[in-house]
Amino acid sequence: MSYKHIGNLTPAPGSRHKKKRVGRGAGSGHGGTSTRGHKGHQSRSNFSQSPGFEGGQMTLKRRIPKFGFTSLNRVDYQVVNVATLQRLVDEKQISSEVNATILYDLGVIRKKSVPVKVLGNGELSAKLKVSVDKVSESAKQKIESAGGEVTVNG
Repeated sequence: MSYKHIGNLTPAPGSRHKKKRVGRGAGSGHGGTSTRGHKGHQSRSNFSQSPGFEGGQMTLKRRIPKFGFTSLNRVDYQVVNVATLQRLVDEKQISSEVNATILYDLGVIRKKSVPVKVLGNGELSAKLKVSVDKVSESAKQKIESAGGEVTVNG
């Protein structure tokens, strides 16, 4: 038989969850410098350090060579191939109409706000009414030759 004596009482597991209070005297085990060490900017109150700071060493962002040009007017499209449309028809997820909202709901594209472009990779036999932001010439030809129609938004 196991008896609980006053000498071996312990709190129930999980009942104690207070953090150790620093700077509350020598008896706490975290008095004096409160685990911050002596002097230096990290020991001061309100210390903050910008991300990427490397102790005064030239940061990685500034060491790596820069080249090329990035246009501010570049438009990135979410790409959907004709083969993907055919697969969706085969799986009976779409029947006649295709637009960005339907593609988003089916998980084919990830963002509603980014424009969609249909490319001509693959074959299409289904008659679809496609309404997207941009279509390649080969994709347009394949959709129309299957009896469908293409509408380009804006």
